[in-house]
Amino acid sequence: MNTQKAHQTAIILADEERQPCEIWTRVMGYHRPMSSFNIGKKGEFHERKYFSEQGARLAA
Repeated sequence: MNTQKAHQTAIILADEERQPCEIWTRVMGYHRPMSSFNIGKKGEFHERKYFSEQGARLAA
């Protein structure tokens, strides 16, 4: 094993070098890009509540 630490340098991008990130989510048993959702489905997506397994275990 190599025990030397790799040097990490920060990568800085100008705004014109950036590209949008496509968000996919599971809907009705399969994955779809959120960009294909209608306005109502996009609203439902943003209203979703997320949980952590650790938090669920502590609450039980």
